[in-house]
Formats: sequence, structure tokens, C-alpha cells
Amino acid sequence: MGRTISHQNCYPRWRPAGIHPAGDRDNTEAILFALAQAVEQRDRNTSGHCERLAFVSVSIGIAMGLDRVCLLSLYRGGYLHDVGKVGIPDSILFKPGKLTASEWVTMRGHPVRGEEICRHLPSLGPVLPIIRHHHERWDGTGYPDGLRGSQIPLLARVLQVADIYDALTSQRPYKEALPAAQALRVIRQETERGWRDPEIVKLFLRLHKDVVSKANEYATLSDRGLQALHAYVGNCQAVTWRAPSGGSKADWPLLLE
Repeated sequence: MGRTISHQNCYPRWRPAGIHPAGDRDNTEAILFALAQAVEQRDRNTSGHCERLAFVSVSIGIAMGLDRVCLLSLYRGGYLHDVGKVGIPDSILFKPGKLTASEWVTMRGHPVRGEEICRHLPSLGPVLPIIRHHHERWDGTGYPDGLRGSQIPLLARVLQVADIYDALTSQRPYKEALPAAQALRVIRQETERGWRDPEIVKLFLRLHKDVVSKANEYATLSDRGLQALHAYVGNCQAVTWRAPSGGSKADWPLLLE
């Protein structure tokens, strides 16, 4: 029998670093999102990465029956997960060859740096575990904290699978883009090796044909907000709709209210 994915680790404990007036909070959040997109735009090969990652992560979350807070966190995490790369020199970020040991130390520091950048904004509290832990591995060999299995926050595990797939199917300075079928084989192999949550990967593979494959199309839409994303995903037949407790499918457009 397959393992049931627990939602208990969807809301890790966090402490807001301070209280901010609503206007300051909104302005700060907008600045952080702009910063995250500036990081993406440093590399022409990653154009649309944030939009695709938000789309795929939220699609998986909807199929899992995650609630509104979790879906909003996945959407924000799609944009903010790599914001810590803002401090990584271009010589490392765009290096076409293998990184040295010291360069890897710098590169592997971006999840912690990203968490530090975002931790002072209380509204992003639920997103911090995604930012910090999206490079952990199911078998405990990931970074920065070497978490394993269900110790890794659920939303970080969800976004990680989406991130890996997008990285594999996109061109980078050190590699060519893989065809979708080959990327899926790599993900299966990494799961068998013990790196990915097998139940989330199983769901990802089921959703791929009718939902995940639409990510590029979504990234070209003029309106890529969470409500628009929800409506777009809702037209994809592979999604298994399960409303949050006390709600119904009709409630989902209220995500941002």
C-alpha cells in the first residue's frame, strides 16, 4: 500500500521577526517579489522559471487537497525559493563547468540566505520552510540541514519536485535542456535512489500529461496571479479536486480574499 501524505508538516512553527504596518508589509513584500524576479532575469535561460514553478507546485497542492494557506505559500514559494541567489557572483551562478569545493559552499548557502532575506516579513512566515528546505533530500543527504523523510516540510517536498523537473527541462550554462520524457526518467531514478518523496513524485507523474505539461502555456498569460492560476488548472481534467474542510470547489476563487 502507498504511504499517505501527511499534511501535519504543512504549517511548521515560525516566529515573526517583528510587526509591520500593513502598508509597509505590502511594500516590502512587493520589493521581495521584484528582487526574486530580478534574480531570475539575470539568466535568460531561466525566463519564466518562477511562473512555471508556481503553476506546477500549486497544481500538485490542489490535487493533494491542500488548503488555501498552503496553496498561497506554494505560489509565493515558486517566486521566492531562490531569492538567496541574489548574493551569488555571476562567475559562480553562470559557470559553464564544474564548481569548485569553495564555489559549492557559496552556492549551497542560498537557501539560508533567502530565508534570512524574507524572515522579517510576518506574512511570509509560512513560505520560509519552502525557501530553506527545497534542496533537502528524502534520504537525508540534502542541504542545508540534512533533514530526511517527513522531517522535510511538506510544501518544500512539493516545490522541490516541480523545481527539479523545470531545471531538467530548461537550458542552463552547464547543460542542455532535456526532453520531457528523459526528465521524467531522471526523476524516477532519483526517487529510486532515495532523493525524492515517492508519493509526491507518483502524483506528479500522474498529473504530468494534462497539467504539468501546461506550465509553459500558463507562463505566457498576461494574468498570472493565483486566482488566474487556479482557474487555469481547474480546466485540466487530471486534477483531483478535494475541497478543504468546510469548503467546496466553488470556494477556491476566494483564495486571495
